[in-house]
Amino acid sequence: MPNLKPADLKPVDLPPLDAALPDKDMRAKRPPGMSFLLRWSTLRRGARVVSLLALDLGAIILAIFTALCLKAAARDAWEPSVSWAQAKDYVPFAFLVASLLFARSGLYAERAQRPGLTRIVASLFQTTLVALIFAVVNGEEFSSYYIFYGTLFFAVAYVSTARFAYEQLTGLMLRAAGYKRRAILVGSGEQIEAVAHALLASGGHSPVQVIGFISLTPRPDNGLRSLGALADIGAIVADHKADEVIIADPAFPQQQAVDLVDTCHQQGVVVRIAPSTMEILIHRAEFVPGQSVPLFELKPPVFDGIDFALKRSFDVAVASVLLLVLSPLLLAMALAVRLTSRGPIFYRSWRPGIGGVPFPCLKFRTMYHDADRRQAELEGRNEATGALFKMRDDPRVTRVGRMLRRFSLDELPQLINVLRGQMSLVGPRPLPQRDFDRLENWHKKRYLVLPGITGLWQVSGRSDLDFDDLVRLDFLYLERWSVFLDLTILVKTVPAVFTRRGAF
Repeated sequence: MPNLKPADLKPVDLPPLDAALPDKDMRAKRPPGMSFLLRWSTLRRGARVVSLLALDLGAIILAIFTALCLKAAARDAWEPSVSWAQAKDYVPFAFLVASLLFARSGLYAERAQRPGLTRIVASLFQTTLVALIFAVVNGEEFSSYYIFYGTLFFAVAYVSTARFAYEQLTGLMLRAAGYKRRAILVGSGEQIEAVAHALLASGGHSPVQVIGFISLTPRPDNGLRSLGALADIGAIVADHKADEVIIADPAFPQQQAVDLVDTCHQQGVVVRIAPSTMEILIHRAEFVPGQSVPLFELKPPVFDGIDFALKRSFDVAVASVLLLVLSPLLLAMALAVRLTSRGPIFYRSWRPGIGGVPFPCLKFRTMYHDADRRQAELEGRNEATGALFKMRDDPRVTRVGRMLRRFSLDELPQLINVLRGQMSLVGPRPLPQRDFDRLENWHKKRYLVLPGITGLWQVSGRSDLDFDDLVRLDFLYLERWSVFLDLTILVKTVPAVFTRRGAF
């Protein structure tokens, strides 16, 4: 080793310790040095949680008080002060359990991540169950258990209504302020087109604004703007002030995905993934032990055992109640159909059901008696994609039929199909034989369960969605099924019908 003198040593410019970090890496920020923006964001989160807690508290108090008042009124002993005093005894425990379960379910999360009615119903049901067990263990005696299921009913009504009003009001304020989540789509041509179409199908009500795309393969703009190459994602996100990046390609290269996520997270940009059919199905997979390679078995999307018993019991109970309650309306519609055009009151549309076995799907007749014979001459005017046939101004529809179709009232006789065991209240919609014959093989997997009167189609865009998107929604429903999900879809069907979104 040569002998070095001090004069031979030259100062070396050492890089700072944080040189490896990007200049604007949001992850490098520390709480003591939070900027005003971060403090404002924290304040907004706190205000959101406090306001939602206050709404939930008020709704739970009102639910318990209403249940107690109805019970007292039924016994001709109603005194508001007494009911209020009893409610104050129950509220602290009920609200504590409910708020903890709500927090666990993400019901106080950010607007884009907050779940809907399904989680609300499930959390309130769990709260009722915990309260009931606690009361029984502590030796509480009740002449009936009305206070539990009565409060649950009103709590679902009040909490969901209060939160719906909150979402609408805050959404209106955000839209008035011009708030949009600016999103960039990344993927290949076909997938970008499909995801963009689904986001735009909401008719302008979606908080996501697609500002452009980055495609791995060349594709025409087709109404969307190309923002550049994937290698420039960091600069593109910064220049366009994007809030999130959506990966719209199930076959996106893994290494590029890792780099993409890291680059976006450096700038505080959210990365989301539009799921493929395989990603939806994989949630049903069960691990198969004892193999040299980890294997997962994909279970068929069917209802059996306790799931089938629960779903069938729910269907029969709700269908019976609906037929009884709606009987005057059904009678009026039957008379209107009978008196305004020739032909039977009901139209029996033979459609493939579970396992592809045909059954007569009942509907109020909305077309003239020769409608089936005129189908072929109208094929060229089909406005739907894939296997479906849809026309906004079908000349075969009668005047009364047009009104019934406008609000989907012609489907109500299918409640009889539910009682017969041919249909379910919620499930994949049965298609006419003409449409069924044009399905691809993977589409027909939806026929492994009973078809439904309504489903995720009806509450997610209906005729505004592509057929492949509708089939993927069916798969998603089958994977996530619960009684609470069925109840949520039934509730959401009502506004979807009255707003006539995608209906024709």
